Amino acid sequence: MRLGITLLTDLPWAEARPRWEAAEAMGFDHAWTYDHLVWGGLPDSPWRTATPVLGAAAAVTSRIGLGTLVSSPNFRHPYLLFRDAQALDDVSGGRFLLGVGTGGDVDSRVLDAAPLTVRERVDRFEEFVRTLVALRTGDDVTLAGRWASLRDARTLPGPGRTPLLVAANGPRSVRLAAEVGDGWITTGPNSSDLEEWFDGLRRSAEVYDEAVGHDPEVAARPRYVVLDSAPHLAGTGRVALSSVDFFDELVGRVGDLGFTDAVTHWPRSVAPYAASERVLEQIAARR
Repeated sequence: MRLGITLLTDLPWAEARPRWEAAEAMGFDHAWTYDHLVWGGLPDSPWRTATPVLGAAAAVTSRIGLGTLVSSPNFRHPYLLFRDAQALDDVSGGRFLLGVGTGGDVDSRVLDAAPLTVRERVDRFEEFVRTLVALRTGDDVTLAGRWASLRDARTLPGPGRTPLLVAANGPRSVRLAAEVGDGWITTGPNSSDLEEWFDGLRRSAEVYDEAVGHDPEVAARPRYVVLDSAPHLAGTGRVALSSVDFFDELVGRVGDLGFTDAVTHWPRSVAPYAASERVLEQIAARR
């Protein structure tokens, strides 16, 4: 099982930099940050957008994967995001991981965007993902979409090599992840009960397996699960790093469901993700 760590962007770089460096030194396989204008979990805190922070993190690390968890069409045009991904892939030496998802609704409200139904949000996300795929595989891309359009969009220096990791919980989006993604990310179902959450993960994994089919190369693509984002943890304040034993239980069980990568959050002194850094250090010491 590969392990990842998520670092929020509420801290100034002088304080955040040692954490990104430590994530690599601790042996984590990948490190992530949220891509928002305002994050609903800390709406009154300072916030920095993901791409410059990841560029800075690339400059002070050399091995660890660096990714967005996740970028969304709430405020990202797919062409601009593609160009940002090309730049981050370059400055990181090929370590950038582009996680994309439907996103929350705070950024949309800030931008005074018209509210969308769930169906419309999924429709927009599918168009967003397929536009990114078109940009990754061609040049002079012209598309007339409902949500975003392109005319002769150049993609030099060439086709994108950044892994496109599609975040999905519902069956439709899970099938999209299996069809076009280089990997699948999930937070699991919206359940307040731990066992129900695992049951939902199992059902989603079955949908993904069915959509992948019998192609061994496709079936071997990474499957990421974000351990702390489910209501059964966030609602009680019990996060994956509450204890070493609890972390091991979660990682073991998602591994049994076929997930290849588990992502937790850097511990904070207060919610969200309140936990002891000592637990993180104990887990890292075994890497």
